[in-house]
Amino acid sequence: MTEAERTAGLRAIAQGLERIDVPVYTAAQRDPIEPILGAGTPSAKVAFFGRDPGRDEVKHAMPFIGAGGQKVRNGLHRALHGQDCPDFESSVRVGDAVFWANTVPYKPIGNKVWSVKTRRACQPFVADLLVNHWTGQDIIPLGRVAFDWFGLPDRDTKRRLVEFWGREDCFRSHVEVDLVAPDGRSRRIRVHPLPHPSPLNATWYSRFPGLLDARLADLGVGNASTDV
Repeated sequence: MTEAERTAGLRAIAQGLERIDVPVYTAAQRDPIEPILGAGTPSAKVAFFGRDPGRDEVKHAMPFIGAGGQKVRNGLHRALHGQDCPDFESSVRVGDAVFWANTVPYKPIGNKVWSVKTRRACQPFVADLLVNHWTGQDIIPLGRVAFDWFGLPDRDTKRRLVEFWGREDCFRSHVEVDLVAPDGRSRRIRVHPLPHPSPLNATWYSRFPGLLDARLADLGVGNASTDV
């Protein structure tokens, strides 16, 4: 489907969602049913995949630009330039090195996770984005909700993902899944999960930068011989 068709389909879904954080959109002078769907470079070999936008993402109409996203962008900047982002503008620019997407492209009230029903409703449009728009093969989901998204349409895949998440080395290994778009096209994707970079995630928050650095190094991000 075209970008216009994806946007129209998601806007139609959003009209029936009661948990969109409308006051945040209003304060930012943004349309609450306009999806913050994808960003970065569609030809990038690596993508980051998150749960949903936050307040800063609504303000800037850009995914992964808030506190958690800045930790990811800092890691990307370290891999490419040897240091954290020196300023906000550099964090925006470094995002062009990869592709970015979320399970649901709308901010929920209180940043509470969207229901499985809502994630399922948006799934075909997000899957189309990843199959027919992004051309890479390696994707880094942040947190369990983003990781589990890849098992929504298929019970066998869901079972494999549950088993994989339980492994001690799940943040150092990857699992392959077949991602299918509504038009029937499919691609084999390598999924490399990481914990969510939220300070509320006490178990992993302090370890996230090191895990991210290792993931990016394994994927060749920053190596002179490798295009991102």
